[in-house]
Amino acid sequence: PILYSYFRSSCSWRVRIALALKGISYDLVPVNLIKDGGQQFSAEFKALNPMQQVPALKIDGITLSQSLAIINYLEETHPNPRLLPQDPKKRAQVRMIADHIVSGIQPLQNLSVLKQMGEKKMEWAQNCITSGFQALEQILQHTAGRYCVGDEVSMADLCLVPQVANAERYKVDMSSYPTIMRINKALLELEAFKISHPSRQPDTPAELRA
Repeated sequence: PILYSYFRSSCSWRVRIALALKGISYDLVPVNLIKDGGQQFSAEFKALNPMQQVPALKIDGITLSQSLAIINYLEETHPNPRLLPQDPKKRAQVRMIADHIVSGIQPLQNLSVLKQMGEKKMEWAQNCITSGFQALEQILQHTAGRYCVGDEVSMADLCLVPQVANAERYKVDMSSYPTIMRINKALLELEAFKISHPSRQPDTPAELRA
């Protein structure tokens, strides 16, 4: 497999966690979203992913984009350890939380949106993340065990950790979200989350390395 990734991309991080959890080795091709006006806009990368976004994964003779589509494919082809619970209600909760982050928070504070916000980009990002986290904190109070849904790592957790990192980067006050912070702390102790961390990628700038 070949993963096209950017060290700081939260969508890429989700996929790196999934690959690490499932023990799938891969080659990483960095796509710098800032350099050269954004390498994702090159003709070469557009041919790979017409949406001009990371991540993209070449695997089993196909090229997939969109992090949840990639993670679902990995789940179906490498079922252990599972990232979706067997219980239908818990599985629905995992998908709900993942969608909440992937559709309801992250795109609103994505690089392409923030570029258009000009001087207000920090305030915009904080507002988008805060409103999303207020809802998420309430949801997690009903679903969480050690992790987002019960005591097994799931697809929801793969979405949570990168989003908390975004929140911290945009200086969101996290004191109102004790459940989110507790789960995030527990997840960051797991090896798959450590090795996939933005501070430990081949394209991580020296000053941001762990």
